[in-house]
Amino acid sequence: MRIKMCSVHVTDPAAAFDFYTSVLGFEVLMTLPEHQLYVVKSPEDPDGVGLLLEPSDNKVSTKYAQGLRGLGLPAIVFGSPDVRADYDRLRAAGVHFVGEPTTDASGTSVLFDDTCGNLIQLHEDEH
Repeated sequence: MRIKMCSVHVTDPAAAFDFYTSVLGFEVLMTLPEHQLYVVKSPEDPDGVGLLLEPSDNKVSTKYAQGLRGLGLPAIVFGSPDVRADYDRLRAAGVHFVGEPTTDASGTSVLFDDTCGNLIQLHEDEH
């Protein structure tokens, strides 16, 4: 058994799709705009997990996303081979970060705003 798809709730799936593909660099796995269905994948793992940009169009998902954000917690964590390089590249592309990258026993990480209601964490394992 393996994970095939996971989702992150977003306020606007089409806008999220644009951000996740044109700014973050994810690739298209599937789009059905007439159904607000957008799924992206990592270019570094073409057979890996799909990420569904799920419409946040109900009270439960809205409260959940707002709760996570209010606590400063990420909705999802993306692995990075070099958080500092991704931080510099994405900042230059206009991405808003919540602070600078920090390093602790688990690795180096930083949070950014995905422009669609979520904080996303970039994480690099320490080896």
